[in-house]
Amino acid sequence: MEIMPFLRRHRRVYLSYVAAGLVLVLTFASMQMFMLYHQSSPRHFIIPTLLGLFIGMLLATLVAMRREMAIRQHLFRAVADLAQEFIYVRNTQGVYEYVSPSCQEITGYGQEDFYAEPHLLSRLVVDEDRHEWDRHVYQMHNEGKPERLLIRIRHRSGEIRWLEHVCSDLRDDNGNLLGVRSTNLDVTDRMKNEQQLAIAATAFQTHDAILITDAKAMIVRVNKAFIEITGYELEEVIGKTPAILKSGKHDQAFYEEMWATIKREGIWEGELIDRRKSGDLYPKHLTITAVKDELGVITNYVGVFSDITIRKAAEEEIHRLAFYDPLTSLPNRRLLIDRLQLAMAACDRNNSYGAVLFIDLDNFKELNDTQGHDVGDQLLVEVAHRLLACVRTGDTVARLGGDEFVVLLANLFDTELDVVPRAESVASKVLSSLHLPYLLNGQPHHGTASIGVALFHGSQKSVDELLKHSDVALYQAKNSGRATLRFFDPSMQQALEVRAKLNKELHLALHENQFELYFQPQVDAQGQCLGAEVLLRWQHPERGLLMPNEFISYAEESGLIADIDFWVLAEACKRLNRWQDKPGTTPLLLAVNVSAAAFMRADFVDDVMSIINRSGVEPGMLKLELTETSLVDGVDEAIGKISRLKAAGVRFSLDDFGTGYSSLAYLRQLPISQLKIDRAFVRNVVSDAGDAVIAKTIIGMAQNLGLEVVAEGVETREQLDLLVSFGCKTFQGYLFSRPVTFWDFESRNWSAL
Repeated sequence: MEIMPFLRRHRRVYLSYVAAGLVLVLTFASMQMFMLYHQSSPRHFIIPTLLGLFIGMLLATLVAMRREMAIRQHLFRAVADLAQEFIYVRNTQGVYEYVSPSCQEITGYGQEDFYAEPHLLSRLVVDEDRHEWDRHVYQMHNEGKPERLLIRIRHRSGEIRWLEHVCSDLRDDNGNLLGVRSTNLDVTDRMKNEQQLAIAATAFQTHDAILITDAKAMIVRVNKAFIEITGYELEEVIGKTPAILKSGKHDQAFYEEMWATIKREGIWEGELIDRRKSGDLYPKHLTITAVKDELGVITNYVGVFSDITIRKAAEEEIHRLAFYDPLTSLPNRRLLIDRLQLAMAACDRNNSYGAVLFIDLDNFKELNDTQGHDVGDQLLVEVAHRLLACVRTGDTVARLGGDEFVVLLANLFDTELDVVPRAESVASKVLSSLHLPYLLNGQPHHGTASIGVALFHGSQKSVDELLKHSDVALYQAKNSGRATLRFFDPSMQQALEVRAKLNKELHLALHENQFELYFQPQVDAQGQCLGAEVLLRWQHPERGLLMPNEFISYAEESGLIADIDFWVLAEACKRLNRWQDKPGTTPLLLAVNVSAAAFMRADFVDDVMSIINRSGVEPGMLKLELTETSLVDGVDEAIGKISRLKAAGVRFSLDDFGTGYSSLAYLRQLPISQLKIDRAFVRNVVSDAGDAVIAKTIIGMAQNLGLEVVAEGVETREQLDLLVSFGCKTFQGYLFSRPVTFWDFESRNWSAL
């Protein structure tokens, strides 16, 4: 301790004790004078005086030093008590000598808690930091190394807090350890901010591009993704505005609206086209946010965007797959319906007409079956190109599927008188284009198409009705010989509805056994019954008894004819089984008609034999009548089927001979036993010399081939006599009997004809 500063600070105390020493000296001096008066020695006066002066000075110094220490301790405590840090001092025995009041706020525990529990702070350290804390304590107590440490403690409330713990040792002038002193600052908020900054820094380096501008929209910072997406380096954009990215694809009004939204709502989000440094355009999704200070003043703008080129391409591909045909790239049914609805609404507003052309390629299945689907696909693509070349830019060409296409002509004319010629002109142009030769796989191909046309005027019809009407018109074009066009007429729709109803009723008729068998006898020249042809009738619950010409064509169209044929065959076999043991009917044969659809089934032979075996009849009592159309396709296959059944005993007759594609070449190959002259030649055999020649020729040819001949449709004696003169031996017709029910046929005496 320096003497002069000490004396200056404590001069009053010191002088008071010096004065006390002087008083003590005077006391001793008085005693010495008394002693002198009584003849004492002077030296007895000097020694007490000096001793009193020394004692006074010593007392003054000790008292001043003690006061100095008290003042210093008071000042330390005053400063430490005001500090925000939690400060403590511990002696070498681990006892707290001092704990600042801030311990209450930082730890939740008061000074008295720390004084009572020397290891309280250690107990508050969380388990995850325990190892680091123990190492720190060891170093301080055993090695005396000062250290700064970040640790987490559990506040009395249970909250976890971060402490910046700074600790150092206390030593005397000789270096002896007296204890430790420590300051502990609550840095929880700082750590949270650092974590948030770390998160923000990480987020700033996301895959999305980020640019930050000042309040004047000058770029102050960009991230790595911005550089990668735009191609601009950092130094090339700092201090510039985002306008350097403009593509020119958006007008000024677009940007004015964008900034108006930002100023009004504080944020804008949307998609736009921008330009890279290379000049390439790219789509991006952009979000711009305004950053404001406490007073609500905008300080920065933050733009976050991503390159959505891949996403846009995927969206376009999804849209293409959803609305366009993958082969021809034409709109599909879904998009066609949307455009039809728009076109009908536009016609409604403009009071104009439009037209729908329903196009179907003729014999497309044959091309697919014979040439392969790849060739068929080439044709469909070429057809699409030709259709597009035939229509206006605003018209729509769509592919519905398979070989069906639709052309939508919108806003043609204001009156039906004008729109019909226009629609017909376009349809004729389409037909002419589609009838031109094609080159498929280097080979020429000649194809045709049929078109059904339906007009529309506003929204008077639904889209489904309109397509249905054009489909009906197409059906009529097909029935008219194909390679032509037809306009829809309400009568077409009515006929279609009748056909649809009849088709449904045919299925019900087969299921509920509404069909009946009628029998028309086949006789020899003397009228002796040899057998009968089985004829089908439909006992309709509402329309009564229907003849075959009223429903057979519908059965063929619906694909039900083969099932009906097998039902007839099964019923005929049941009747034959009944006749097998009945006198008078045992030698009778039954002729059953078989359609081409039934005969062409792959399992036809097995199905026929299964029916015969189940019924238990002799196969020789059954005769199957085939038409020439059943034999045109696949003669070798037909011969095989007939031969297998003939080997089992079943007989075959070729029906309606002379009306189809008769050929002696294949007629000689067919293992049949009988020909039937069609009634068309028999009807005029007496009055028409040409028909007579044909009938005579057929009979003569059959005899030369060893075949029997049946003349059907015989109605007069003159016809019978002439046919007999030609050599015909078997007949069928109204001259002998009309078709009758099974019970009538069975009960009649056919020998009396």
